[in-house]
Amino acid sequence: MPPLRVSLVDPSAFTPPYDRSLAAALARAGADVELLTSRFLYGPVPAPQGYRVDECFYRRSSRVGPGRARLAVKALEHVPGMVRARRRLAGADVEHWQWTTLPAVDRFLIGAGRDHPRVITLHYPLPKPGERRRLAAQRRYLDRFDAVVVHTEGAAARLRDEVGIAAAKVEVIPHGPLDYLTALPEERPLPAELEGAEGPVILFFGLLRPYKGIDTLLEAFASVEGAELWIAGMPRMPLAPLEELAARAPGRVRFLPRFVADPEIPALLRRADVLALPYREIEQSGVLYAGLAFGKPMVLSAVGGFPEVAATGAARLVPPEDPAPLRAALEELVASEKERNALAEAAAAAAAGPYSWDTAAERTIALYEELLEDHR
Repeated sequence: MPPLRVSLVDPSAFTPPYDRSLAAALARAGADVELLTSRFLYGPVPAPQGYRVDECFYRRSSRVGPGRARLAVKALEHVPGMVRARRRLAGADVEHWQWTTLPAVDRFLIGAGRDHPRVITLHYPLPKPGERRRLAAQRRYLDRFDAVVVHTEGAAARLRDEVGIAAAKVEVIPHGPLDYLTALPEERPLPAELEGAEGPVILFFGLLRPYKGIDTLLEAFASVEGAELWIAGMPRMPLAPLEELAARAPGRVRFLPRFVADPEIPALLRRADVLALPYREIEQSGVLYAGLAFGKPMVLSAVGGFPEVAATGAARLVPPEDPAPLRAALEELVASEKERNALAEAAAAAAAGPYSWDTAAERTIALYEELLEDHR
């Protein structure tokens, strides 16, 4: 029996680590996989392992480089590129879209022909409850696909209850760990600004945005002794209020207020003793999946899909926007290496088990086969 021919499609290369990790896992499971995408302009990407890559989208604009001129060229390339892709995808058994660049337009360009099943993975958050017009637009877009993959049970419930997607079309397949970060060819050491920490380190990492609850973390840390707090990432909010809160803490707070490139991430995560994600709202987080990859003890707010990860034993779960329980969780983990080790072991087990890429591939291929059987 010939291998299953799978085309993964991410025209704008929005999520290269996810695309390539899933492609490699599908190939290990015996599928014939091709990734159709464009050149990623913001750093290296994982090398192909057992699958093919064709950077067939936006070739002219990729040569222009980042900026407004590129966006203009990209807009001109979009429709012809999608039409060419439609012909290219005709030879696949299944086409699995990770993203589309312009959903409102692309739902017509993708088509709804019956030559083979079409799947979409929903990586981005849905509109807020009550935004009826935007939710209706999502339904019109997602109706073009035979199945919609989401990463959490919470997202699946919203698709069914708020967007109106039939339950039979919704499939929950957890996001895999960002384990490509554990084997980068050019890993960099800790930046000079963060050298010399002697005790436990609590790490917040990622873009600094109001919804991520950094102020709540700083209020909680104001009573935590015997640890340092590192806040690393590009600011997308004023820093002065955060620095005022940091000045009240008994322990040292260090800021690394800039973009942190992939080669710098491993050193941060290896040194961190606790990873804190005190978000006010979120569906899922790349930082969380990086934490799983490195087996980090984590403290998570009870929002979005975070409770599903905490249910594996990989994290402490606390209410959002409440410094007191966050403080208690941090104090417990700072004081107890045993408790940190227990969470670390559970995180590593989750990354190797229910959240592994091989498990994701197994479940994804099962979905493909079910769709093909229905198609036949």
